Amino acid sequence: MNFRSIVSSGPARRWPAWHAAATILLAALPFTCGARAAEPIKIGLVTALSGQSARAGEALTRGATIAIEEINAKGGVLGRPLELVRRDDESNPAKGLIAARELIQREKVAVLVGGLDTPVELAIVPFVNNVKVPFVVPWAAGTNITRNGAPSNYVFRVSAMDDEVDKAIVQFSRKTYNAKKPGLILVNNPWGESNEHGLKAALKAAGIEPAGIEKFEGNDVDVVSQLSRLKQAGADTLYLVGNVGPSSQVVKSLDRMGWAPPIVSHWGPAGGRFTELAGSSAENVIFVQTYSFFGNLSPVGKRVMSALQAKYSDIKGPADVTPAVGVANAYDSILVIARAIEKAGGTEPTAVRDGFYAIDRVDGLIKTYEKPFAQDKHDALTAGDYIWARFEDNHIMPFARN
Repeated sequence: MNFRSIVSSGPARRWPAWHAAATILLAALPFTCGARAAEPIKIGLVTALSGQSARAGEALTRGATIAIEEINAKGGVLGRPLELVRRDDESNPAKGLIAARELIQREKVAVLVGGLDTPVELAIVPFVNNVKVPFVVPWAAGTNITRNGAPSNYVFRVSAMDDEVDKAIVQFSRKTYNAKKPGLILVNNPWGESNEHGLKAALKAAGIEPAGIEKFEGNDVDVVSQLSRLKQAGADTLYLVGNVGPSSQVVKSLDRMGWAPPIVSHWGPAGGRFTELAGSSAENVIFVQTYSFFGNLSPVGKRVMSALQAKYSDIKGPADVTPAVGVANAYDSILVIARAIEKAGGTEPTAVRDGFYAIDRVDGLIKTYEKPFAQDKHDALTAGDYIWARFEDNHIMPFARN
């Protein structure tokens, strides 16, 4: 219906100009008020949507989309639909910061959601704390992302956290492989530094002295020299920290050496084309995850799995949800964000930040969150929420030792 048809309807007669104008105004009024009432609440997503970690960005997008569609079908949040607005950080800190600025300053997102890479998130953290906009991290695990020292901290996480993962790596390797002298092979960036600190502390607490600590660059294509030093030092297990590309180079270097120690890894290999890049030995890497769609699913898990299969033609079963951690963490992050906005009663940033502290319960995919945040606790998951997995063919499967 257009305004011309509204004014012209009925028997032909000449109306005063003021009457026509009033008719247009009255006719437009309901539409205007309705549009304001239904104005979407924008949620920004900054993550890798291209490059070696693009699969991670797609998983985060899918998890967030399923949650948003579910929330909107129930009437949205405070009577307003949620809308996801994405930007590609290309796994580059500078580009991630630019994307965050655009989403907050131009798109006016109520909450920003992060991605896979700790260096990118660390570049964004000071900015969001300065402009006081809530930032929820569903993947990157760097400890100092949430423990950032800001007097007014706007950063929350629904993901693993390095210090806790490092404790889990030490415990798992001792129980599964009887590791007594592990060698650390870590990417030389802020994420690697975070885990070096965490692994040293976890090993010290366990009374274990590492065989050595070696670093590699994200663009290295050969890590044989670093691995050879660890082998000569008597390493009986390797602790690996690196995202898809760097981790694959470690695996290929081990193949060239003919050395096959057990590899216990942070979840970096799960973020993209690891099996394609690492080759058949990719299945030797055991890594941490926060969720799997295999096994007996909760009612939330069954609902999300059905929604994924209905929306995405490439998902036929649990093995096709890869990486599941991206889907699950993003899904739960959106549920948590929605509840925080409800508690805030609006989208004013500081009120939303305080809304996270006021959350009482959220029935999520990974778990039921009971008071997940406090002013001194900005991480919703703990080591008790972790599971272990490996690649089989191109699918991430729960780890079961043969």
